[in-house]
Parts: sequence; structure tokens; C-alpha cells
Amino acid sequence: MFTMMPINLKMALRSLNRNRMRTLLTMLGIIIGVAAVLTMVALGTGARASVEGEVTSAGTNIIFVRSGNYTRGGDSVGIVSGAGAATTLIPEDGEAIVSGIAGIQAISPSNSVRTFVASNGTRVFARIQGIAPEFADIYSWNIAPGNMFTASNSQQAIIGPDLVSQIFGEGVNPVGQTIEVRNVSYTIAGVTDGQAEDHSEALFVPWQTLQDSLGVEHLDSITVAAERAGESSRIAEEIKGLLRQRHGLISADNDNTQSGYLARQGGVGAVPDDFTVETQAAEALTKGLYTPAAAFALANLPKLDEVTLEEMADTLDRASNTMTALLASIAGASLIVGGIGIMNIMLVSITERTREIGLRMATGARSGDVAIQFLIEAITLSVIGGLIGLGLGLFSAELVGWSLGWPTSVSLASMGLAIGIAALVGLIFGSYPARRASLLDPIEALRTE
Repeated sequence: MFTMMPINLKMALRSLNRNRMRTLLTMLGIIIGVAAVLTMVALGTGARASVEGEVTSAGTNIIFVRSGNYTRGGDSVGIVSGAGAATTLIPEDGEAIVSGIAGIQAISPSNSVRTFVASNGTRVFARIQGIAPEFADIYSWNIAPGNMFTASNSQQAIIGPDLVSQIFGEGVNPVGQTIEVRNVSYTIAGVTDGQAEDHSEALFVPWQTLQDSLGVEHLDSITVAAERAGESSRIAEEIKGLLRQRHGLISADNDNTQSGYLARQGGVGAVPDDFTVETQAAEALTKGLYTPAAAFALANLPKLDEVTLEEMADTLDRASNTMTALLASIAGASLIVGGIGIMNIMLVSITERTREIGLRMATGARSGDVAIQFLIEAITLSVIGGLIGLGLGLFSAELVGWSLGWPTSVSLASMGLAIGIAALVGLIFGSYPARRASLLDPIEALRTE
């Protein structure tokens, strides 16, 4: 049977080529079905990734490590007072965090200063923040126009939209313009969407370049993004322990890796931190609270992280299930219609080629050979339709994604599955016509005009 496969495939292609318009119309159902499924898969996968990015950018996975510790007012509940200002946070601390703690997605060292920025004769007092390129991923920035700078020691900058208006005016594209900060000229590489915190009024420059202009070697802060939102509290605690060890804050009677930021219990926290580690969820939860009240709220933060993670997972799962049901209904209807079309055209083909079938049987072909011939023809028809639908679906996904501004994504597994389903439709709906062709009486078939 397998030795005849190339011959049967060649015969199938020759037969389909005899009436190209009829073949194309027959494949139309398969083409539309596969194209619709791939378009929906691409948009659905891209939308899910976009939703995950937006949820992530909401801050539930962000941890702030700041130099200095200004904790006050917690003596009544055993909370160690902070050490005040400090210059002990250094770039090597960020490297140690990345290499020593699991579950970190991205990290960005940072320095910040408020000073005058000038361009084209206009001077504005603004916040300048030195960041790494990964800062854009941490906050899921949408940079338009322009692009994110790629080096931490370049002289490029990202500017917030409100600051653009203050310096250049409304509706002006600042990309390519030069802006001066502390006698250093930066070229504006892009404009951030400014949806997080006060990003819309800030100028972001490479942190190493800003360090050099400030003449400092320490960092003001390190921004860390966890891979999963529910890991934020765990990572924050591990960062505290790691930094206490690196900064020599573990005293002889305090070998516990927990810091003294929250409470002095059983000798823990005898040496105050010279840094502050806080998740963005904790920062939002305790904003405006006095230290004892903040400590009580933070004591329950790990459970809050778990609830947040569960809610995100449930929301994304429900959206995914809805999309899957929609895809199944579209695919089912389109492919069934395409399959019925293939079955009909194969029955017509058998009627037209009855004499040919009789001749093959009379010259030694068995019923199984005839069945395989028409089955391969049906599968070939379906697979070709699937390949055309694949190309059309990918193009349609890109077109719709571009027009709506949505990301699109189709995996190789999805494309392989689409072609496999198309072949399966040909196999299922081609089985009956193939069996009917194999049961023809060769004598009666030869008498057919």
C-alpha cells in the first residue's frame, strides 16, 4: 500500500487540477475554517499575553529596594527605628539579588535627582531618573513614538508625555531632539505612555550615565519584578536577608535572616536596616498609615498576595475557557461545512469517473486500492485547503492585530494542529465516498458511458 502512495498522490493532484474552480470552491469551507481558527488563536493568545502584561504592570509583582531606612514611630510595638539616610546600596547588590534569589523576572538599578532640564531655550524643573533598559519591561511600557534605549551607559533618554508638553509643546514629536541635564546632552529615543505613578512628568536616562554626571557610585534604589505576583512577599523577605548579610547587619546575637524592619521579636532586628524593601502592594496598602497600623496591615500581606494571584489566575482561566469555546464553535461549524463539501464533490467525482474505476479493477486493481486512491484524494484536497487557510489566517491575524493595536501570536504547535485537523476532516468525510467507489461492480462500471 505504501509503495503506491506516491502514485496515488500524483493521481490525486492530477484529478484536482482538472477542474481548478470546482476544487477551489470545494476547499473554501476548509480554508475559511482554518483561517478563522488561526486568526482567533492569534488574537486570543496575544490578548491573553496583553492582559497578563497589564495585570503585571499594575504593580502586584514589583518590589522596591531603597537606600536608607526612615522607619519611625514603632517603638511602642517593638519596631526598630530606621537608620536614616545611607549610601550603602550599590550595583553589586543588584547583581547579588539576581544571582542569589529565584523567581526574578527583571531588575533595574536606579538613581534619581530633581533638577532643571533644558531644550531649545526652554528650562523646566523635573525629576530625572536613571534606569536600566529592563525598567520598561518591569512596568510594561508602551513606547510610542520611538523605542527604548538598549544600553545603561548611553546618552539617550525616554520622556513622559506631560514633560513633552511642558518643554516642546502640545502635539510635538520629540524623538531625535536633544535635551540637556547637568551639562550632559541626551537624545530623546522615545516617549513612554506614562500610565504608572509619575512617569508622565519624568525624564528617564541610563543609570550609569546619570551616576557619572552626579559623581556617585551608590544607588538610590533597585526595582525588582517577580515572575509571579504571588511570589512578591517571599522575594522581598529573601532580599532583606541577603542585603543584611551583604551590608554586615547580622550581629552576633542576631543570625536570623529576617530584617528588623517589622518587629523586634526574640532579638530579631537588633541592628536596624540601612535599606528599605517593600512590595508595591504593601506600599499601596500602607500609604498614609502610622507605623503600628502599617505593621499590622503588612503582617497579612502574604495572604493578600495569594488572593491576588488566585484572582488573576481565575480571571485569565475564565477568559481562556470562553475563547476556547468560541474557537470550538467556529471551527466545528466551518470544518463540518468544509467536510460536507469534500464528501459531495468526491461523490460527484466517483460518478464522473465510474468507467475509469471499472477499468482499473478490470486490469487488476483491488477494492482496497480504489478506496485508498479516493481517500488520498480527499485528504489531499483537505490539506491543500488547510495550507491556504493557514497562510490566510496568519495574514488576517496580522492585519486585524495591526488595525486594533493588539499583539498577535501563533505557535508552531497551533499551526501543526490546524493542518492535522484539516487532514482529519478529509479522512473522515472522504471515507464514505472511498468505500462507495471500492464497492462498484467493475462490469457495471465498464458499461457506464
